[in-house]
Amino acid sequence: MQALFPTYVYAAPLQRGDWRKLNKQLLRECLQLQMDDEAGRRWSRSNYPGGYTSYHSAHRMQQISPTFAQLERQLNRHVNAFLKTLEWDMEGRELGMTDCWVNIMPQQVAHSMHLHPLSTISGTYYVQTPRGCAGLKFEDPRLEKFMAAPPRRADASPANRPWSVVPAEAGKVVLFESWLRHEVPANPVSGERISISFNYNWF
Repeated sequence: MQALFPTYVYAAPLQRGDWRKLNKQLLRECLQLQMDDEAGRRWSRSNYPGGYTSYHSAHRMQQISPTFAQLERQLNRHVNAFLKTLEWDMEGRELGMTDCWVNIMPQQVAHSMHLHPLSTISGTYYVQTPRGCAGLKFEDPRLEKFMAAPPRRADASPANRPWSVVPAEAGKVVLFESWLRHEVPANPVSGERISISFNYNWF
């Protein structure tokens, strides 16, 4: 039996040891950005109902904030580890962070199924994750080709399910190839789910 054309998702703690100091500063800056970013709040009212994202206003935070730049340096190590699994030929090529933005999701806020066009690797770092908040749901990229396929068993392994959820956990980073469709279901709890999303591209 061979497993052909696998879809990889990477999840790991951002750093060994105490991650809480960096996380505390990131949380402070995420909340401050929400207060200061009038353009982002205005865009979010129409396009991110009930929540806040700086994707269309302050989407290169790694170039603005030393704290986010520190996060970028930490993430680079994980991206390089992911590249080894993907076995891409990067000789003469560089991979760098192009975008980095904040998402704040109060109760019942959702982020519908989407992908990240014109990017190579995307990911999320979790800053604040109230107990019971929604994880990151990935869709099998072959789903539209499952002609006449019977339903999967309830106890099917994650590799054989039509979708799979990676739990959201503060201090963790999740990486995936940018073409992989994903969503965040509605946050079922009262606390705010706060994350920092990002894209990498090669040049």
